[in-house]
Amino acid sequence: MRRLLGGILTGAVSRGLAGLVPLALIPVTLGYLGPDLYGLWMTVTAVVGMAAFADLGLGNGLMTKLAPCYATGDVATARRYISNAYLSLSLLALALIGVLWSCATVVPWARIFHTTGSVTPDDARRITLVCLTAFVVNVPLSLITRVQMAYQQISSANLWQGGGNLVALPLAMAAVLAGLSPVLVVAGTVVGPPAVNLVNNLWFFRRRRPDLRPGLTAVDATVAVELFRLGGLFFALTVITGIATNVDLLIVTQARGLHEAADYAVPLRLFAQLGFVLALINAPLWPANGEALAQGHLAWVRRMTRRMTLVSAGLALGLGALLTVVANVAPTLLGSAFTPDDTLLVGLVVWWLLLGVIAPRFMVQNAAGVVRPQLLGWSVYLLVTLPAKWYGVRHFGAQSVPWIGVAVYLVTVLPAALYGFRSVLVRHTDPRSQPASGRPVAAPVVS
Repeated sequence: MRRLLGGILTGAVSRGLAGLVPLALIPVTLGYLGPDLYGLWMTVTAVVGMAAFADLGLGNGLMTKLAPCYATGDVATARRYISNAYLSLSLLALALIGVLWSCATVVPWARIFHTTGSVTPDDARRITLVCLTAFVVNVPLSLITRVQMAYQQISSANLWQGGGNLVALPLAMAAVLAGLSPVLVVAGTVVGPPAVNLVNNLWFFRRRRPDLRPGLTAVDATVAVELFRLGGLFFALTVITGIATNVDLLIVTQARGLHEAADYAVPLRLFAQLGFVLALINAPLWPANGEALAQGHLAWVRRMTRRMTLVSAGLALGLGALLTVVANVAPTLLGSAFTPDDTLLVGLVVWWLLLGVIAPRFMVQNAAGVVRPQLLGWSVYLLVTLPAKWYGVRHFGAQSVPWIGVAVYLVTVLPAALYGFRSVLVRHTDPRSQPASGRPVAAPVVS
């Protein structure tokens, strides 16, 4: 419980820094780079953000596999998982960097990003290469966060992540004060996360847990296949849920035009903060449930799932009510053209309430590597909601979007969530998984 609470609090600090540092960088970089170069940099950053699943789901798969190893003290198996994950993503990163730099002079970066004004093709190429290279290098280095979370060092992982975001500010300020080129200023803002993750890797594997240090002698093809199989499921789930939860604004734009899309985008972005809070408090449950399931503490899993369901519901209702008041009494903060629609606002509250109360059950399934039920539920949800939301927006307006999402979620994702949660508990209480001594152990998990 202490580790769980510490993970939530340090996660809030880390996420807070991730949101505040970009804001603090605006006055430092905008005037120095100029609007054209700054716009190019922000566009490239947005493209990089869309590739957040570039680890192919191996990070999530590794965290799921390591939690039972930590619970049982199985260092040898854990080291094999870690070594295979690091080797796979390192080779992937090297291949991507090779392709990126070998094609750098061929790709029309200026045309891709529609550069105008003072931005030259060389500027577009260099800034794009710096940002993409830093991102790719960070893909294998960021595995350390998953390892730390699996080994119940959640607070440490969050603080290291926060440090990676924070270090960008002094580096950018130093580059500006030194009068360096715009490319080096941008480099100062993106080098922080990979540099801090590198130091974290060295510190953890040399000082904290040298017994887990990845090495070629621990590479095992069978383990690699196992990781890629589970990682592939997480990868598919990430892509499908990402599309399902982010396509609404595109539907409104295509069905009703940019003006109504702008009115819809304001409350959508506002209530996205509610989703941020719900994800923050539920994320530490993933590794905690993994350890509890491996040790046979099913009563703890059930109790924490009930408690976090109530906490998520309370936060969703409380913060949702607050955001609704803000949207109604302070429209000037949200844009002068925005007219609050109570049907839309209440629908967004209900939508995030539903996602919040189901999230703890998904954390149990993720911890056990049971991905297929939720993958099936979200796939059906996506197939049904795309035409349903299009029809709803055309005939009833954008305020129908969250209500359609709620209705379809109740008959697609919710049953899958309940089934998957129950299947995890049943598998971990299967008498065949009990040793002769009677001590409970984790049953084999087949997602």
